[in-house]
Amino acid sequence: MIEPAQEFRKSVFREYAEAIIIALLLAFFIRTFVVQAFKIPSGSMIPTLLVGDHILVSKFAYGVRNPFSGEAWLELGEPQRQDVIVFKYPQNPSQDYIKRVIGRPGDTVEIKDKVVYVNGERIDDPHAVFLDERLYSADQQPRDNFGPVTVAAEQLLVMGDNRDNSHDGRFWGMVDFRAVKGRAFMIYWSWDGEETAVRWSRLGNIIR
Repeated sequence: MIEPAQEFRKSVFREYAEAIIIALLLAFFIRTFVVQAFKIPSGSMIPTLLVGDHILVSKFAYGVRNPFSGEAWLELGEPQRQDVIVFKYPQNPSQDYIKRVIGRPGDTVEIKDKVVYVNGERIDDPHAVFLDERLYSADQQPRDNFGPVTVAAEQLLVMGDNRDNSHDGRFWGMVDFRAVKGRAFMIYWSWDGEETAVRWSRLGNIIR
C-alpha cells in the first residue's frame, strides 16, 4: 500500500515539525535547568577567567529553581565559600555577573589593607590577585578597606579574583540566593579576539 503524494508530504512536514518542537523544548529544558553557556566579557575574574573564555554553568548545582522568580523548587545545597557563581546583577537583573563567593549567611566580612577576614580570621584567598599597589582608605572607597559587614540570611557577599579591578559586592552589596543562576565549572572554549588566537591550553579546564 502506498500513500497519496499530498498525504505523504503532510506526514513528512508533521514529522519534521514535531522533531523541531521536541528539540527546542529539550534545548530550553537543558538551558533552564541543567547547564548554560556564558562568555566572559571583562577581566574582573583574572587569572581564573580571562576575557574571551567561554564557560559552562551548572544550573542544578544548588537545586532546581523557578526560572522566573528564583524560588527554590528543589534544594540540593547552597553556594559555598570560594564557589564561582553566575547571578543576576542586583542593580540590573537583566545583566548576568560572575564572581567568587567570599561571605555566606551569618558571616562577618572585613577587609583591611586588601586582606580579607571572615569572622575575625584571615581567610585562605589563593585565587585573589592584586595589580595595583595603591591602598585606598575606607573614606575614599571600599576596595581595599571594607566593613565589617554581616551577611544576611539567604544572601552572599561576592568578589572578583582580580581584586583591584572588580566591581563587586564591596561596592553594591549582597546577592540574594534567588538571583543565583548556577556554579561555573568548566571552560569549553577560549579565544583572545585575535585572528588565530585560540587558547588551546585552557580548553576543558575545570574552574576552581
